[in-house]
This record gives sequence, structure tokens and C-alpha cells, in this order.
Amino acid sequence: MIFINDISLEIFRVGEISLRWYGLFFALGIALAYTFIGWVFKKEKFKAEDLDSIAIYLFFGLLIGARLGEVLFYDPKFFFEHPSEIIKTWHGGLSSHGATIGLFLAYVLWTKIHKVPFTKYADALAMGIPITAFFVRVGNFFNSEIVGYKIADAGEKVSGVGVIFKQLGEDFPRHPAQLYEAFLLLIIFAFMVLIYKKSRKKNPKLFFLFFFVGLYFSGRFFIEFYKDLHVFPDSFPFSMGQVLSIVPILLAGIYFIFFWKKGRRK
Repeated sequence: MIFINDISLEIFRVGEISLRWYGLFFALGIALAYTFIGWVFKKEKFKAEDLDSIAIYLFFGLLIGARLGEVLFYDPKFFFEHPSEIIKTWHGGLSSHGATIGLFLAYVLWTKIHKVPFTKYADALAMGIPITAFFVRVGNFFNSEIVGYKIADAGEKVSGVGVIFKQLGEDFPRHPAQLYEAFLLLIIFAFMVLIYKKSRKKNPKLFFLFFFVGLYFSGRFFIEFYKDLHVFPDSFPFSMGQVLSIVPILLAGIYFIFFWKKGRRK
């Protein structure tokens, strides 16, 4: 089955000002994640004012980390030759691995300044991440970016699902890799909510953080095989996204092998 994506990048434009689908989805993802985390804070009887304070740190950590991740991981040569482009986020280019690092460092900084244990809010905050990430990937689809590799020539039959990205000037179908990842995030979020409602008191601290990290980056590792995004030479078997996913996968594995069972309450 073939679908055609001919969605304009802009929802509307007034003079030099425009509203883009990606920006709308990005903002919506942040707003809904904040709302959901607020619900978790209320259930856990955490201070609402702490969430407001943390959110400011996380917002800047997200933006700075995502942009610097794109610069350092995916196209350092271009950005070092054109340093003014680094701050031009509207030209595109945000790295989810960079965003992860930025969020982590921002939260660590907040805990140090406010003298709060890292584990206190880590799980509650982690539960909101798949919401924002889901909407970001939907925004990527609307933006016709992070596309999957070509699965057939124009006019050929396709077994499965393919998308023709007309905004790229193409007439052949590709894997909708962005939607694969969005679907993965939706499933992870559903499981996190289900576990939280059923057995949150039984699981030790950092369970939800590493549950998300382990499932997302493991799934991301396999979805990368469908993406048409190359940084390394073609002879190298893995993508940059896969290489960057190895460390979080290992960290999650270490947590569940050595710490989760010991800390779980019966």
C-alpha cells in the first residue's frame, strides 16, 4: 500500500512569520508531557513548584543538547565551517541522542543546585519523555525528514506500506521510518502508564527511567536499519544512531540485571 505525503512545511504564513507543522507538534509534545508529568507529581505528592523549576532547566537542556548533538554527531565539518548555522535551528537539525544527553545534564544540574537526590523525580520525568518524542517524530513525518530508504521504483507494487514524499521531489515510495519510531514510542508510553497504575510501588527507583531507555534505544537500534541517513562510510554496518544507542542500551541492561530484582518489592 502506497501513501503520498505532500504536506506543506507551513500551516500558514503572514509576511515573514510562519507557523510550521514541526514547531506545532514540538510545542504540543512539550505541553502534553508537562501536563502528564504534573499528574504523576500530584499522584506522588511531589511539589508542583519543583516541576515548574525543573521544566525550565529541561527546556533549555533539550534545545541545546538536541542542536549540539546534531552539530557534533552528524555534520561537524559543515557547522565548524559555518558556525553561524549552529544557532539557526529553524534550518532543521535536532538530534534525539543529543536531546537525551541535554535533558540528563540539565536535570543533574537542577538536583545539584537544589540539593535534591537524582532519584527523587527521575522516574516521573522519564514518563513524559515518550510523549514529546512521539510528537517530534510525527513532526519529522510532516517535515518529510528522517525518511526511510527507498523500497521500490516509481510505479512498482509494494508489499507492505510505502510513502512517497512529494515535498522532496520524489515519485518513489520509502519506508515511513518516522512513523515506525512514533509507533514504538506510543507503545512504550502505554506500557509505562499501565505498569505505573498496576505496580508502581513494587518497582525500585529509576525503574521507569531505565524501562524507557532500554526499550526505546533497543527499538531505535532496529528502526535505524530502515532509515536513509548515513554519516559513516557505506562499508560500515551501523548508522550513527545505532552507535549512539549502544551505551544507553548497556546501561539499561546493567540496571535490570544487577539492580532491578534486588530493589523490587514483593
